[in-house]
Amino acid sequence: MKRAALRCLVRLMASLGLALCPPVQAQAAAYPAHPIKFIVSYPPGGPADILARTLAQKLAEGLGQPVVVDNRGGANGNIGAEIAAKAPADGYTLFMMTSSHAANVTLYPKLPFDLMRDFVHISNVASYPLLLVVNPKVPATTVAELVADAKAHPGALTFASAGSGGGAHLAGELFKTMAGVHLVHVPYKGTGPALLDVVGGQVDLMFAGVSAAMPHVKTARLRALGVSSLIRLKAEPEIPTILEAGVKGYEIASWLGVSAPAGTPPQIVARLDAEIGKIVHMPDFAERLAVDGAEPQATSSEAFTRYVEAEVRKWGKLIRDSGTTGE
Repeated sequence: MKRAALRCLVRLMASLGLALCPPVQAQAAAYPAHPIKFIVSYPPGGPADILARTLAQKLAEGLGQPVVVDNRGGANGNIGAEIAAKAPADGYTLFMMTSSHAANVTLYPKLPFDLMRDFVHISNVASYPLLLVVNPKVPATTVAELVADAKAHPGALTFASAGSGGGAHLAGELFKTMAGVHLVHVPYKGTGPALLDVVGGQVDLMFAGVSAAMPHVKTARLRALGVSSLIRLKAEPEIPTILEAGVKGYEIASWLGVSAPAGTPPQIVARLDAEIGKIVHMPDFAERLAVDGAEPQATSSEAFTRYVEAEVRKWGKLIRDSGTTGE
């Protein structure tokens, strides 16, 4: 009787497994069956939004369903991140993960979500270097001359950013630390106002996005001293890297990738990972990124997860060492 009961229980469990597993597998196999939402936690028009819309168009072509960008700006990217973290883990919500989100882990210690626990990280997409630009009234024509001037006049030079804790601010803090200089930070609410005041001479210098700064460089309203990446810009090879211009070890870049709510089925993650990998290697996609001085960077989900973890540690150390806060 006991053996018969056990066999009956085994058959019952097997039948339940057969009844429940195929729909889950079928759902992943049929993915996507309807439009996908792509949350960007910044306003329209910025680098994250532009990249998301370019990527969304290509993903829609590859997946056969619309991919709709949903801008949820505010709180330095934290509002959109919380919405994405709490969305259903069914593959129909994607999230534009950025280097700012990695920095926010330290800047805002009481976030209502966990960057590693509440997301599955699918793939990196691109890396954006920053351009060190100065107002023409600043006498320095090279990074070395700027460092010498800053050392000779501690606290006399000011640098603008789009806001405390953002990429431009942290790039400036890293420069101060590695070059051994004292610069005064002047935060703004956005790249546009910050850059305009550097052009106007109210602030001396800034680490700015290439696409935003280069028009002013080409019209001689700003002077470009160096790029923050390890290699020179393909479109502007005459501009040296800050590292080769004299600040040993200096390298910083903003990056953007794609994540989804934790628990998204592995088959769907693998499908998205493969699709993004194809897109990043398309020549027209790379050409579009080059306009902004960006480099395409596709990675596997496992590699991107390790990268995000490393970035949280890297930004955390810089923020703690510099005393930067999110306020």
